[in-house]
Amino acid sequence: MENNNILLKMTNISKTFPGVKALSNVDFTVNRGEVMGLLGENGAGKSTLIKIITGYYRRDSGSGEYLFDGKPVNPTNTLAAQKLGISTIFQELNLSPLMSIAENIYLGNQPLKNGIINWKKMNEDAKKAMLDLGIDVDVSKPINSVSTAIQQMTAIARAISTDAKLIIMDEATSSLDNNEVNTLFDVIRKLKAKGISVIFVTHKLDEVYRICDRGTILKDGKFVVCKPMSELPKLDLISYMLGRDAREIVNKKKVYNKEIQENETYYEARNIRKTNCRLNGINIHIKKGEVVGLAGLLGSGRTELAKVIFGDDQKYIGYTFLNGIAVKFRSPHDAVKNKLAFCSEDRKAEGIFPYMSVEDNITMPQVGKLSKFGLISRRKQKKITERYISKLSIKTPSSKTQIRDLSGGNQQKVIFSRWLAMEPDMIILDEPTRGIDVGAKGEIENIISSIAKQGISILYISSENDELVRNCDRVVVLYEGKNVKELVGEEISSESIMAAIAAGKS
Repeated sequence: MENNNILLKMTNISKTFPGVKALSNVDFTVNRGEVMGLLGENGAGKSTLIKIITGYYRRDSGSGEYLFDGKPVNPTNTLAAQKLGISTIFQELNLSPLMSIAENIYLGNQPLKNGIINWKKMNEDAKKAMLDLGIDVDVSKPINSVSTAIQQMTAIARAISTDAKLIIMDEATSSLDNNEVNTLFDVIRKLKAKGISVIFVTHKLDEVYRICDRGTILKDGKFVVCKPMSELPKLDLISYMLGRDAREIVNKKKVYNKEIQENETYYEARNIRKTNCRLNGINIHIKKGEVVGLAGLLGSGRTELAKVIFGDDQKYIGYTFLNGIAVKFRSPHDAVKNKLAFCSEDRKAEGIFPYMSVEDNITMPQVGKLSKFGLISRRKQKKITERYISKLSIKTPSSKTQIRDLSGGNQQKVIFSRWLAMEPDMIILDEPTRGIDVGAKGEIENIISSIAKQGISILYISSENDELVRNCDRVVVLYEGKNVKELVGEEISSESIMAAIAAGKS
C-alpha cells in the first residue's frame, strides 16, 4: 500500500556521463511537509540528483522509478518540473540583473489585466512577499542595485510564489547573515506548516541540525544512509560523508604555541575608520607566522578591513605599518609588491579565471617573470604548476584543464598555489572554505597550518566560529566596525566568540 505521506519517491536512480557513473541505483524519498537534508562531499552526486528531480538531466534509460505526488513523472526540462510543483533556488542565483526585484519574483508569472502586466498589483504582491521574508525593500529597484543577501531572498520569494509543493534550496544561506538565516528558517517552518516540502543542501552542518528533519547521505554517486537528524550525531554524519572515521576533523582544536607571541609584529593597523562604512576605529596586529582570526557577524567590517589592508580601498583614516614602518598601499599591486596576498571570499567572481587553465591560473601574477621578448616560457610555467599540483594535492585531469571544471576545494587550492608561488610574507584569507565540502575543508585547513609554519602571517576571516577555533592562534572579534574582544590560545571557543558578539550588541 502506497504511503500517502510521501511527496517524492525515487528508486534505483542512475545517471551515466561519458566515462563517469555520477549516480548508481540511488534511493531518495521526501515526505510532505518535511525538510530533507541532502548531504555529501563535492562529487557525491547531490547536484546530479537535483538536476534529475528538476528535469535538467534525464536519468539513464530504464533506470529506476521517479514518483511525485503519487504519480510516475519524467520532467524533460525545469519548466515541466515547475508545473509539477518543484521549485529550485541555486547557489549561483539565476536572476535578471537589470530587472526589478518585483519583475524577478514574478518573471514568467506576471499578474495580467486585460492582457497586459498589472504593474501595481505585481509591485504590491512583491512587497508583501518580501515583507513575509522579513525584508522591507523598494521592490521597484533593479536587482543588481541591492545586496547579495536581498538577491538571495528575492530568489526565495520567487520560488514560494509559484505555489510549489517542493522547494529545493541549494546553498541558500551562503550569502546570508545570522539574522537573515534565522528569518529564512522561520520561512521554512511556515512552509512545513503548510505541508510544503524542502530539500536543503548545504556544507554548513550546524544548519542541517537546526532545520532538517532527516538527512540523506550520498558518497561517490551511491546512497549511504537516510536517518532522522536526531539519530545522526555529527561524528557519524561526517564519517558517513567521508567514508572513514572523522574524529580527527570533528574534535580538532589548534594547539596553542605561546612562543609565537614572542615573534616580531609583521603587520599592524591602528584606529582604522571610514565615513559611511563599517570601520569605526579598528586596531589589529599580526605576528610573523601567526594565524589571526577575524570574527563577527556579516556587516561587522571584516571584509572592509581586509580591503584596506590589501590596498583595495584607500579612502580611510588611520595608520598601517609593515615591519614597524608606516605604509599606505595605493593599490593591490602595491600590496603584492610588498609580499601581501589576498584570497577573496567570492572565489568565482574575484578569484579564478574560469575559462583559463589551471596552469594559467597559478602563474598569472608571474607572467612578467616567465616572459622574455613577450613570449611566456611554457617550460618554466609547467614546472611551477606541476610543483604546486603535487604540493597541494590538486585533483585535476591535467594542468591544461580549465579551472571551472574543478571542484570548489580544488579551485581554492589553485588560488592558494598562485599566491604561494609568489612567496608572500602575509596572506589574507576571506572565507577560505566557503562552499567547500567537509573533506576538502580539512585539506584546506591543513594547507593553512603548513603555510603558517613556514613563517607566513595569516589573517583568517570566517563566519564559521568552529573553523576559527580549529585554526587560529588569536581571534579578534568585531561588532559594527569596532574591536569588542581579543581571544588568545585556550580562550578561543565558539561559545566565547558568540559571547563577545552578544556583549558588543548590548
